[in-house]
Amino acid sequence: MTDVSQSLLARFEVTTTEVEIGDDRFSIVHPKNAEELIDEAAFNHDERLPYWADVWPASIALARAVHAMDGSGRTFLELGCGSGLVAVSAARAGFDVTASDYYDDALSFTRLNVANNTSQEPKVMLLDWRELPDAIPAFDVVAGADVLYERIHGPVVARTIATTLAEGGRALIADPGRVGAPAFFEALRDVGLKHVGATVVTVSSHGRENLITVHEISR
Repeated sequence: MTDVSQSLLARFEVTTTEVEIGDDRFSIVHPKNAEELIDEAAFNHDERLPYWADVWPASIALARAVHAMDGSGRTFLELGCGSGLVAVSAARAGFDVTASDYYDDALSFTRLNVANNTSQEPKVMLLDWRELPDAIPAFDVVAGADVLYERIHGPVVARTIATTLAEGGRALIADPGRVGAPAFFEALRDVGLKHVGATVVTVSSHGRENLITVHEISR
């Protein structure tokens, strides 16, 4: 057992979700009860909630889309990596993966899950979309699952993609119809991006059929 896994198991009650992506079956370790992780002080400071702790249907849809890509020789940035399902799929597809999130704990779970499922070590980045660092690399593929869950996230996610997407690159945003989506699409032109495609997929999760749209964005 690694130091990372020992530390997480000591601090969290965890569960494992098995997810089939293409011909692969991934085991994603994550906190058992996200509601127990709610920190009232953190919420009062910036309305922070532990959305990262669940395996959301949109992340399954995005993992499927990424899994079908050829990542050889290409760089990949995930915005809001959560517990790491999409990062696992990207690593398996051959990408050089950087996983980012607003929570240190999300990065730790992502490192654990990528290592457990692929024997690779992803790069990780603590990232606040509202305050991007002055120097940040550009990536061939930038992806995010269910990152538009707040209205204010639309413009900041668009700006973050514009800042991190390499020339000729593509962004993928998997969204179930969140409230921030309209503002996101409105903001694309302002930051030099365009919506070039969308695929609607069905994801079965927790006994429900969820319609997820995977949007493709370019410069």
